[in-house]
Amino acid sequence: MGGLDYDTAKKLATGDTADRRFVASRAETQPEILYLLATDKSAEVRREIALNNATPRQADMLLSTDVDESVRSGLASKIAALVPSLSADRVGQIERMTLQILETLARDRAAAVRGVMVAALKDLPNAPPTVIQQLARDLDASISGPVLRHSPILTDDDLLEIIAGAPEDERLCAIAERADVSVAVSDAIVQTEREAAVASLLGNASAQIREETLDRILDLAPKHEPWHAPLVRRPQLPAAAAARIAGFVTDSLVKVLESRSDLPPETRQAITQAVRQRLPAAKAGTGIGNGLVDEEEAPKERPVDRARRLHKEKKLTEDTVTMALGQGDRGFVMAALALLSGLPLPIVDKIIAGQSPRGVTALCWKAKLTMRAARQVQMRLAQIPPSNVLNAREGTKYPMTDDEMKWQLEFFGVE
Repeated sequence: MGGLDYDTAKKLATGDTADRRFVASRAETQPEILYLLATDKSAEVRREIALNNATPRQADMLLSTDVDESVRSGLASKIAALVPSLSADRVGQIERMTLQILETLARDRAAAVRGVMVAALKDLPNAPPTVIQQLARDLDASISGPVLRHSPILTDDDLLEIIAGAPEDERLCAIAERADVSVAVSDAIVQTEREAAVASLLGNASAQIREETLDRILDLAPKHEPWHAPLVRRPQLPAAAAARIAGFVTDSLVKVLESRSDLPPETRQAITQAVRQRLPAAKAGTGIGNGLVDEEEAPKERPVDRARRLHKEKKLTEDTVTMALGQGDRGFVMAALALLSGLPLPIVDKIIAGQSPRGVTALCWKAKLTMRAARQVQMRLAQIPPSNVLNAREGTKYPMTDDEMKWQLEFFGVE
């Protein structure tokens, strides 16, 4: 269809819903008609007006408080997309109205509308600061999380203020996962002693952590098992820190630490010495979490050796694995998964440390465990939150096909 003249548009604007939607969607429709249709009784018509780039900003202002969520979502998508082209040195009436609309939508009662804003603005360097500040403090972590994780608009002062407000773990973890977390922000996160947030910080290779702060983490780390794997993989570990880590992590993680080729000779030497110092304790016996126990209760062999013996005797079963999970015997479970799956222990460690529900589930499938056991491994060994755990299909079946399982394992170098 060709151009839409004024008389035709005016006539169609009083027609049925289909006619009004057509007029509302056309770029050549006159502004006054578009403004009129912004108050149309049909949400479908108003949605077309919200999406139309030709709609005058005054009409967009009306639609920013529309009763229909889909209308406001459409408007949010359109207005947020305009942000990159807004001129910083030109602040006229249109720019002011656009900013007002963005601020209104950032406070919208519907998370879906605010989510549209987040998707468009979370990493823009010229996003309106007032809008970013509003979204960053949103109590819904699905809204504030991506902004806290990505927005270059947020300063250290902003982040420190948010941390001081004791946000829930999801928001604190998002801050810990930002690129190039500063020393000040790292210190503040560690001071909260929140397990998930500190684990996220340690897993962020770009986060700047002072040696004094790392020492504080190491003081607390024996009681926080989720910190162990990211500590072992922490880049540029000081020699003293590496030696301390080797003193309390599981045997499998010690092997990962020893195998790191990126550490300087003095650090590798400190690790070797720390491992030697572990041997007397191993002979005396170690309990859960490497705490010493009475000699009468001490195991006769290391967890990895016990797993190998049971496997050789064909007694390494799912029951022994789940029992060890319940007892917190991480070293034994890691070794058992490696033996049952036929995969090298470093690969098993990498999969577990990755905390991917699908990856861990595929590992359990490879080890010929039931999906019931796979769920326990996800929660107890990989420390995956219950809300993210991959559950069984039809009660007992694996939720992925064999090909999907193999594809997951390929991510970790399993052929």
